Amino acid sequence: MGDRRALEELYLRHDRRMAYYLRRLLGRDDVDDVRQEVWLTVVRQIARLRHPEAFVVWLYRIARNCAFSGRTGGLATNEPPTALEDLPDTEEDDPFTPEHAERIHRGLNQLSAGHREVLVLRFMEDLSYEQIAEVTATHIGTVRSRLHHAKLALRRQLEKPS
Repeated sequence: MGDRRALEELYLRHDRRMAYYLRRLLGRDDVDDVRQEVWLTVVRQIARLRHPEAFVVWLYRIARNCAFSGRTGGLATNEPPTALEDLPDTEEDDPFTPEHAERIHRGLNQLSAGHREVLVLRFMEDLSYEQIAEVTATHIGTVRSRLHHAKLALRRQLEKPS
């Protein structure tokens, strides 16, 4: 009975944010089938999770895998290759106020799936660069590059007249 309550608590704590991530990742609202697949996978495999503190990264990794199962080509980011030395070596992020939320959500919808993904994981889920690299199965340099280009793309969207 305790396991069921613990799973319910995890679901209640993480489902809405994970669903938001999936909507932004896939660029559509009909994510219920993917959400269901994610939670079924969590229920089936939670006993394999060796480090409970890694649950969030594990959950988002499952969500990402479920979202792209059966799809080919992965995420397109439309970003040119960037030398790591050209990127700032900081995790300090530009602040956005709550008043910008609606414009930000609209702007996110205009970005590529790869850019939406890293922005949501960084700013909505507050994952570190290392955690994002783990979720997306990429190198930290790739995460830095994608975030850099994603922030530029979002800024361009936000600067467009409403």
